[in-house]
This record gives sequence, structure tokens and C-alpha cells, in this order.
Amino acid sequence: MTHYIYLVRHGEHQDAEHGLVDGPLSPRGRRQAGFLADRLSGVPFDAVWHSPLERASQTARAVAERMPSLSPQPSALLFDCVPTGMTAETPGVFEAFFGSVTEAEVEAGRAQMADAASEYLARKSGEVHELLITHNFVIGWFVREVLQAPEWRWMTLNQAHCGLTVIAQKQGRPWTLLSHNDLAHLPVELRTGLPEIYPV
Repeated sequence: MTHYIYLVRHGEHQDAEHGLVDGPLSPRGRRQAGFLADRLSGVPFDAVWHSPLERASQTARAVAERMPSLSPQPSALLFDCVPTGMTAETPGVFEAFFGSVTEAEVEAGRAQMADAASEYLARKSGEVHELLITHNFVIGWFVREVLQAPEWRWMTLNQAHCGLTVIAQKQGRPWTLLSHNDLAHLPVELRTGLPEIYPV
């Protein structure tokens, strides 16, 4: 028996280009969510959890429209957050990002993700399928946690809008990363949200 967790970043939201914290899904985000729902429609989900932010809530509703038996539930443990600050191990290239993050935000993010890991990475009995619709940093932290990588590595684990990451745990074994940022369900023009890679 295996416990599967499907981690999904919300679809693109309308206010992303204006620098606002939250907003409804853009037309492209709604299309992303529709393709995601089609991709997941055959999975026998036991639960669907989502961040309370509007972009994640709307993505969860799009999935539930394809699977009416599901009842997505909001969870404050899946809010967008910054789970660590700058440390001695963190590469200097990330200093500019952390310059705009307060100690209080980091402290809150660290506590949130410790609680989220305790809640969601607790082994459940039987065959379990859970869907978590959340944010880039949160998924990066879960993946880092599963891989037991250094704390700062969550910053290098990026997910596209409606990208699909799957982690799993068989009874008596550690958590395993089955897939990361799978975009096979999205047409090329809908693969948004990843940072640009600049040539060296």
C-alpha cells in the first residue's frame, strides 16, 4: 500500500504581471487548470487541499468540476510563504531576494512548513491519494524535505503553473520523489511561471 501526494502549483493569475499578491485566474490560468483536471480525472483522490488564496482556490474548483465527488478544503498550512532566510550556506546570488523578506515572515514561514510537513508527510494507512494545490515555494520545500537536501535548496526547485509533482511513501520506506514539475498535460504555450534561464 502506498501514500501518494500530488503537489500542484496554482494556475496563472490575472494580477501576477501587476505585482499584486493575489487575484483570480487569468484566461490562460483557467485553461491550465482545465488541462490539469483532465490529467488528474482518473486518480481516486481521498482528499483535495488547497491554499486559501484565490488563485489556488479557483484551481481547486476547476479540478472539482471534473470530479464532482471531490470537496476541496482550504488549509492555512498551504499559504504562500518563505520558509528560510539567508544562511551561511545560501549562495550570494539570492541575497537580493531575501533583502525584501522580514525576519517575522521567515519565522512564520518556517513554523508553517514544519507544521505542514508534520501534517501531510505523516504516513496514512492503506492506499491513499491526496492532492495539494499550493504555491511554488511550498512545493519546493516539500520536495527538499523528501530529498533531505540542505534547507536553502528549496529556492532552486521551481514549478510551472499547474505543473505536477508526485511524492509517495510505501509502508516502512522513506518518502520518494516520483516526478517533479511534470508538464506533459500542458500545451507548450501554457507552460508559464518558471524563471528564465540566462546563458552564462
